[in-house]
Amino acid sequence: MSATNVAVGADPNAALAQRRVTVGLSAGLGAGALWGLVFVAPRMAPGFTGVDVASFRFMSFGLMSAVLLAWRLRHGELQPTGAQMRAALGLSVLGFTGYYTLLALAIGWAGTAVPALIIGTIPLWLMVLGKPAHLSWRALWPGLVCTAAGLALMVWADLAHVTLGDAASGQYGWGMALAVLSMVSWTAFALLNARWVKAHPEVDSAQWTNWLGVATGLGALLLWLALGTPWAELVALPGFVSGLMVCVLTGVGSAWLASLLWTMASRRLSASLCGQLIVSETLFALVYSFVWDATWPLPVQWVAAILFVLGIVASVRAHREPAIDEVHL
Repeated sequence: MSATNVAVGADPNAALAQRRVTVGLSAGLGAGALWGLVFVAPRMAPGFTGVDVASFRFMSFGLMSAVLLAWRLRHGELQPTGAQMRAALGLSVLGFTGYYTLLALAIGWAGTAVPALIIGTIPLWLMVLGKPAHLSWRALWPGLVCTAAGLALMVWADLAHVTLGDAASGQYGWGMALAVLSMVSWTAFALLNARWVKAHPEVDSAQWTNWLGVATGLGALLLWLALGTPWAELVALPGFVSGLMVCVLTGVGSAWLASLLWTMASRRLSASLCGQLIVSETLFALVYSFVWDATWPLPVQWVAAILFVLGIVASVRAHREPAIDEVHL
């Protein structure tokens, strides 16, 4: 049989499924690249606290979503039902404002190292909890081991600075507890969000992103009013305008566009593969940080980055055939 006949005789559904998986992988990696910017954004907005940066980023996300939603409603888009609005509000708390509030408080009480380690386990939890039933654990282990080893190397040096006195303090214990809650919050968001968008194909990715954005913007306003720097003090900062622009740009890119890409990935891939792709956020954050600081990674960081890449590749290979089989066309 000629090559032409093979191509013509190929299953079009399988080819379409393969394209959907490819789009999902690209979208997931794109979301990771945009989320990685969040780690350097606070350094580009001196004087703004972490809560300030996150609040104005999420408010920018909400404002853009509201404008796009109003425009689409004028052009005949159906309004969300009460159940859809409640779903968007609940998931926005789990994945955005509630998650970040818990994390900010955890860092304030326990420092950066341990909360970073706890949050860094999210890809592992998603790979385990979101594993498709027909995917064997044997196929998943290489990606899990590489990712876990990379995460351990990335935080090993920081954990060495945690003293016994810190670990014994009540504040440190509360910080660890809040970090665990923030990890649970975003893990639940990723799993529930993926389930929701797959169960509601009538709501397109942009529409769902706008609904999430409006709900997140309202929550961000409350977060800033409760924990943010007063407006008069922010305006008086020397770099107020540039800092505000950083928040707006990351709100458009690292919130709205990243959420759109993540929704596209969640529709097309299993939760466990999406969880592995989250590791790309750490990789891109490292790249951006090294570029910003004009430094080279330490040897241990090179090894961790290589392990992350190997983990992603191993997970994609493990999911390739199952992911194509389970796509709903």
